[in-house]
Amino acid sequence: MNAPVSTLTIASIINGVTVSPKADAFRIDIIDPVTELSLGTLAEADAAEVDAAVAAARAAFDTGPWPRMSVAQRQTIMRKIADGVDANAEKLLDVECAHTGLPVSVLRAMHIPRTAANFRFFAEYIGQAPGRSYHQEPGFTTWVTREPIGVAALIAPWNVPLGLGMMKVAAAIAFGCTCVLKPSEQTPFSFPLMMEIFKAAGLPDGVVNLVNGRGHITGSALTNHPQVDCVSFTGGTETGKRIGAAAGGSFKPFTMELGGKSASIVFDDADMEAAIAGCVTAAFNNNGQQCLAGSRVLVQSSIAEAFTAAFVARVKALKIGDPRAPDTQMGPLQSRAHRDRVLSFVARAEADGCTILTGGGTAKGFERGFFVDPIVATAPDNGRIICQEEIFGPFATIITFDDAADAVKIANDSPFGLVGYVWTKDLDKALAVSGALQTGVVWVNTTLMRELRAPFGGWKESGVGREGGDACAQLFTQERVVTIKRGMTL
Repeated sequence: MNAPVSTLTIASIINGVTVSPKADAFRIDIIDPVTELSLGTLAEADAAEVDAAVAAARAAFDTGPWPRMSVAQRQTIMRKIADGVDANAEKLLDVECAHTGLPVSVLRAMHIPRTAANFRFFAEYIGQAPGRSYHQEPGFTTWVTREPIGVAALIAPWNVPLGLGMMKVAAAIAFGCTCVLKPSEQTPFSFPLMMEIFKAAGLPDGVVNLVNGRGHITGSALTNHPQVDCVSFTGGTETGKRIGAAAGGSFKPFTMELGGKSASIVFDDADMEAAIAGCVTAAFNNNGQQCLAGSRVLVQSSIAEAFTAAFVARVKALKIGDPRAPDTQMGPLQSRAHRDRVLSFVARAEADGCTILTGGGTAKGFERGFFVDPIVATAPDNGRIICQEEIFGPFATIITFDDAADAVKIANDSPFGLVGYVWTKDLDKALAVSGALQTGVVWVNTTLMRELRAPFGGWKESGVGREGGDACAQLFTQERVVTIKRGMTL
């Protein structure tokens, strides 16, 4: 994938077999965000193709070996999948870089290891999951088991395709489910390689099926399918609302990890060097394209001037370049349309009374590619458009606050509630603020630390449900209660 592969066609893989695209299948050009040349095409799966994928998953669940394997057997295969990811790390890194534009340094340090860790984590989790039994009623024993729910529809985003897509797959199959995975139509190239890794590890055909296409065609056919038993979606809030409404109409359980407009709160007693570095990472990691980005930087008034100067200097020093270069810290945005949307907020911010401190155009030195000069703005208050809308790009907005109560009020003044960041040396203040933030996750004096054992998800329009060990068990299994009358007493 080091050079454009314009003849490559991505197609569905159903029951272990790559499907020959229909002659009239809708084709989507996959564009390299660095060169703007075609990497290949995607053949969209229509409703009939989705139906075939669901049927394969249904058969694998109803009559296949996977749900009937012992925990130890499933663990062995999942660990082999993780080993396969490790063995193919450079290949996976190559294709992830090609279709996302993410720096290889980020992919190597975070995304690829996370992909393998997903399978190892859930393999361990199912080996340690406790059972429940009750003996309080005289003469009776009642126990509760968790049984796989069936066929899962899994929809992965374009910003972290492998890491988040394989979180869903690992969790679903660990509990004995089968699934149909729909990656983003913008970033499909790494998933056929994952299907090869599944097969080599001994995962039975039909347990994971792959379909590709746009959300309103392929995604809609999948999430509305009557033989799908649950839905896990990561993506935009508006799409999540539509999927949730459809799933709720047929009583399918679902989880939605959606948008964010997270606040990094920096108090005047924080470790300034750590806070500046952490806030830059929170806002600009992953090319700024992450739902948990700390895109609102709330700074206590007494340190605002010094912090802002240092923050802007750090952002200006970010190394923008070819994502395959080892020292690149920020590559291009994923698509032309997304780049143009991000840059449109510059004029909107200025018209709304905000000030652009740095950035705001195409990164200098790049005649091709969707490169953006990272943007820092100041806003007079939190009601401005760049403080309320999710931009989902390298765009940070600095807002000042007076005290802890003011900071919490500003941070909570958002339709979103995914994560929050708190920077302070005062433990009591950290506990008070983290307890008052209306977010699903709070990170104190750290950034982007994902504890897979803990539930991850948002409040308000940032989502419904959670991912993580116990949280995934809630989605991908359902409880069965068995009560036995004990006839003999001694």
